[in-house]
Amino acid sequence: MSRRSLRTLLAAGGAAAVMALLPTSAQAAPFSGGNYGAYGMEGQYPTTSFCSGSFRQIGPTKYAEGMALKYFYSDKCGSFARIENSRANCAAVLQRSDNGVGRVDGWVSETVDAGINYAYTQMGNNLNGRVSRAVLSCDGHDLVATGWY
Repeated sequence: MSRRSLRTLLAAGGAAAVMALLPTSAQAAPFSGGNYGAYGMEGQYPTTSFCSGSFRQIGPTKYAEGMALKYFYSDKCGSFARIENSRANCAAVLQRSDNGVGRVDGWVSETVDAGINYAYTQMGNNLNGRVSRAVLSCDGHDLVATGWY
């Protein structure tokens, strides 16, 4: 190997190492509360390979201020909420009830990233008698929600 190609290789490697240490563009982080995470699959996104392709939309799309709220369910993974055509300061929220009576015991939300107009939550485990619902929340106010499924 020539001295020049070795120098080029080392410079490229050093640049790659520096780039790996720099933060990437900001991504919205999920927020959660209650006992969210107490059941299997919670804390994972619906794109995980075990669940990918197993979801179907349940119930009609709900609308508020031109934004759409959708609720998706998989009988092997649970559910998640998705919002579309959203403005800034809005979040998709999934609320889960442990005993099926529609009392929120755990929840997870995902805000809309800068530069895009949609968001979807991590999964909630509404299997084995638990239920969940999707909520579109903007500026700290719930605008629309699905029923409990």
